[in-house]
Amino acid sequence: MFRRKKKEEAVEPVSGAETPAADVSPEAIATGEGSTSPAISEASAEVQSAPMAASVAPAGDAEASSGATSSSPSSRARGNRVQKVGIVSSDKMQKTVVVRVDRLVLHRKYRRYVRRTSKFMAHDDLGSTIGDRVRIVETRPLSARKRWRVVEIVRKAAK
Repeated sequence: MFRRKKKEEAVEPVSGAETPAADVSPEAIATGEGSTSPAISEASAEVQSAPMAASVAPAGDAEASSGATSSSPSSRARGNRVQKVGIVSSDKMQKTVVVRVDRLVLHRKYRRYVRRTSKFMAHDDLGSTIGDRVRIVETRPLSARKRWRVVEIVRKAAK
């Protein structure tokens, strides 16, 4: 109950009489005009309402357009996905391969490069085999340990 009163008190000044005073420009204060001037309050009201109306209008247009256009903004919101290039070390599972990704890391004490290896389980629809160099990209969880997908086979293994 104590928190509720504080919350209500915090909301009241924002919606109270202090809001128009914040709309007054510094030039109006310098010339001696206060917030009681109707020209300033009308101009500030128009300026505030114009950007809101502009931002609301395109959203309404996007909803009115076809479903293909509304799905494209959601695909852009996903962001860049991490891509890695590695060598397939196991293909014994159905539609799943284990990809070994090597990287060189600078040793902090000895200042030499040390090879570090990570193994990723990736979903494979392309049919890569052991020894293939593949590019994998991160994706949604497909199983308990599989969060990667094979995008392309960069180089086939020599047979």
